[in-house]
Amino acid sequence: MTTLAPSAPAEGRAARRRAAQEAAKRSRRRGGGRRRRRPRSGGPLVVASRLAGELFITLGLVMLLFVAYQLWYTNVLAERTANGAAGSLRKDWEQPAPDGAAAPPVTAFEPGQGFAILYIPKLDVKVPVAEGISKPKVLDKGMVGHYGEGALKTAMPADKQGNFAVAGHRNTHGEPFRFINRLVPGDPIVVETRDAYYTYEMTSALPQTPPSNVSVLKPVPQGSGFTSAGRYITLTTCTPEFTSTFRMIVWGRMIDERPRSQGAPPALTSP
Repeated sequence: MTTLAPSAPAEGRAARRRAAQEAAKRSRRRGGGRRRRRPRSGGPLVVASRLAGELFITLGLVMLLFVAYQLWYTNVLAERTANGAAGSLRKDWEQPAPDGAAAPPVTAFEPGQGFAILYIPKLDVKVPVAEGISKPKVLDKGMVGHYGEGALKTAMPADKQGNFAVAGHRNTHGEPFRFINRLVPGDPIVVETRDAYYTYEMTSALPQTPPSNVSVLKPVPQGSGFTSAGRYITLTTCTPEFTSTFRMIVWGRMIDERPRSQGAPPALTSP
């Protein structure tokens, strides 16, 4: 009987396939057992730089919020307080005396107490005047402060002669005196009190002087051009804008006084 046996080449191919399969299995086993390395996130310097960047971004945001508060929100708060104070003053002035008689004139006020309203029609300014120039009690509340204490004490509008001197912020906190540099000779400035309206006419200005120059507050203020006693007004504020390095001064001379019972002066009623 004749039998058929597999040829040699066929056996070689089968052996090679089995060898290849075994090699692939070994390769997969070796690869599956290896741990994959995670990508490195960086050294200490990289981490520190990232933290510094985040810190600077946070500080920048805080600074922006602070600037917005100073330049915008302090004005909102101060104007709200000042408007309330002006309304309260006028309400008090309208109240009759208990016995129906005219109330005696008041010549002295407590620090921080409002006693008048200042108008600058050209600048659309209407702001309460309080006693003293304290920042927290007066100026930062959007009011104008009267130099009425110690060596800087100045006259009141009702005084028959003297210099009624006041201070106000030029920037932030209501900034009532921001644009007083725009006043020119002849522009009216009006002070209203419980008893009367006092109208002044702007006469001159001093664009810049050191804070130590208190001679601008004298009864006859130096540098104003006035040479004899009279009834004057002095407005003071900081300059340049957003600094307190120097002071800007504006002076005026009283040209009219009328009782409140006669109504507002033409400076407040004329179009």
